[in-house]
Amino acid sequence: MAYQKLGRVSAVRRAMLRDLATDLIINDRIETTEARAKEVRKFVEKMITLGKRGDLHARRQAASFVRNEVANEETGQKALQKLFSDLGPRYAERNGGYTRIAKIGPRRGDGAPMVIIELV
Repeated sequence: MAYQKLGRVSAVRRAMLRDLATDLIINDRIETTEARAKEVRKFVEKMITLGKRGDLHARRQAASFVRNEVANEETGQKALQKLFSDLGPRYAERNGGYTRIAKIGPRRGDGAPMVIIELV
């Protein structure tokens, strides 16, 4: 399996990708570097596919990756609940390609290429 190391050891890289994926599920769009966006896209697509399945096994698989964070303060809805109740039905008719990456230019300071990754 090909992947980018992103200059981090495996545990830190996995934690970073979990955080980015959870933030994307909660906020529907995030701004990050191009390399991170391309890596997190793989994980978010898999999580939404699990959300479309909706069975108990898929929910447990997604729970092992998605952080336990509140997605909606008013209702107290968690990120995992949003994945299965909102995003799964939203993309029920779509066969993949749930994310879009748009370039926004270099980051001030180090010139890293920045992008916006969002759910379609």
